[in-house]
This record gives sequence, structure tokens and C-alpha cells, in this order.
Amino acid sequence: MLGIHGYLLFVAAGVLLNLTPGQDTMFIIGRSLSGGQRSGVAAAFGIAVGSIGHTLAAALGLSVILATSAVAFTVVKVAGAAYLIYLGARLLLSKHAAATAAPAGAPTAAPSAVPRAASSGARAAFGQGILTNLLNPKVALFFLAFLPQFIDTTSPTRTLAFLVLGATFITTGLAWCLVLAVAAGRLQAFFLRNPSMRVLLDRTVGALFLALGARLAWAR
Repeated sequence: MLGIHGYLLFVAAGVLLNLTPGQDTMFIIGRSLSGGQRSGVAAAFGIAVGSIGHTLAAALGLSVILATSAVAFTVVKVAGAAYLIYLGARLLLSKHAAATAAPAGAPTAAPSAVPRAASSGARAAFGQGILTNLLNPKVALFFLAFLPQFIDTTSPTRTLAFLVLGATFITTGLAWCLVLAVAAGRLQAFFLRNPSMRVLLDRTVGALFLALGARLAWAR
């Protein structure tokens, strides 16, 4: 079919790879814990969109540039690492709502402000998911190295086969990411009821993003 061989093996291998914790997994969990289930789900969809970009780049041969050019790899890697470090620093340096609570008797925010804030946080998480995935050169090299193993090099529909395999991998990965987002998001209620724990959580997630940024910067 379309020059694809060992499709079931590809699906099985893809599921196992998706279950392996990585940068995307940690990012989704972090966004779910700090911003809630809605933000985590948005981050998962953002990462899926980023993966679509990597699939198209690999199918069109653009990922070869990252595989063969040390300069291109370094530029993308540094940009991705800098962005993760920026996100981590924002969480570490942000002032928590509990620390700046309004005095007794002060007017509270309108109820409609809560959904607006949640919507804004989800949009931010979606964009962050796209950027963190697109700016990770290791993801581009993964698509370039993994998918061709299941495509017949003599097939006249190699590009279409690449897209089909990419869509399959992204679909299974998105399903798992949504499970993680929902599970981690349910824990946020506990932290909302415990402001001091919420501050600790934000600092922990911020440190996690810093670590992910440093890890990506160190990648070869």
C-alpha cells in the first residue's frame, strides 16, 4: 500500500516510542499542572501541529538540511533551548496570585474573567506547544531517520507514504498526549486548594523547563 511495508510493525513501534517520556511529554505535563487541563490539551494539539510541520519537512527533504548542516542544526537547537529557558524563567520569576491577593473587602474579578483567562492560557499553551516542537531539531531528525525504514525506496508514491506514516505516528502520539494532559490536569484542583503548593509547583515546572532547555542546548 503506497509503498509502505511493515505498517503494523510501524504502528507498534510508534506507540512504544510515544509512551517513552521525552521533552514533549514533560512539556504537556508541566502545562497541565501549571495551567490546568485545558492548557495541557491545547499544548498537546500544539505539539501535534508542530509534528505535522516536521512530517512535511521530512517528506519534502528539508530535514536533510538539519542532518547535514551543523550550522542549521545549531541555530535551531539554540533557538529551541532559549525558548524553553525563557518559559522556565517566567514561571520561576512570576509572582503568584496568593502573594498579591487583594485585601479583604476589595472587589473581586468578574466571573466572566475566569473563562477568558483560561482561554488565553490555552491559546498560549497551543502556541508554545508548536514552537517547542518545531524548534527541537532532534524531532526533525527522528522523522527523517525513522519513517523511511518503512517505505519502499522504489515506490513512485514515496512522498505520500511519508505523509501517511507521519499522520499515523502523530495520531497515536496525540491520543497518548491527551491522556497525559487530562490526567495531569485533574491534579491541578489540589494545587488550587493549596496556594503554597501551587507556588512550589510553578517553581518546579519552571525548573523542569530550564532543565529541558539545557538538555536541548547540550544535544549533538
